[in-house]
Amino acid sequence: MCAMATERGASWLSKAGLRPTRQRLGLAALLVGDGRNRHVTAESLFAAAKETGQPVSLATVYNTLRAFCDVGLMREITVDGSRSYFDTNMHDHPHFYWEDDGELTDAPSDELEISRLPRAPKGASIAKVDVVIRLRRDE
Repeated sequence: MCAMATERGASWLSKAGLRPTRQRLGLAALLVGDGRNRHVTAESLFAAAKETGQPVSLATVYNTLRAFCDVGLMREITVDGSRSYFDTNMHDHPHFYWEDDGELTDAPSDELEISRLPRAPKGASIAKVDVVIRLRRDE
């Protein structure tokens, strides 16, 4: 792992006040080390960590992603009940979910218009709205 990626990862953790453990630093470097946003599953991040020789368990990857979400470094996008993606882009934006290969990508937010939302039930307020547009490639 290059020093710049590790430095970016450490800075990312620091801005959220997370203690930079070896596992957190390694995973943070994979997530934000090149300065680009990522959509990952726990399994894809685990595979990337193994590829780079980082000794980390899948359980640790899940726990670390949860910790990153809890402090506001990432957000979880649930595509269906069995698959979650973790997004490093914290700005409000919609997503494309490519059903053919299970990939999640950013959709252009300037093209999305939501003119009205249903009123929240009494005693509740809307916390956030996730927009996931499911796509299939044309034959």
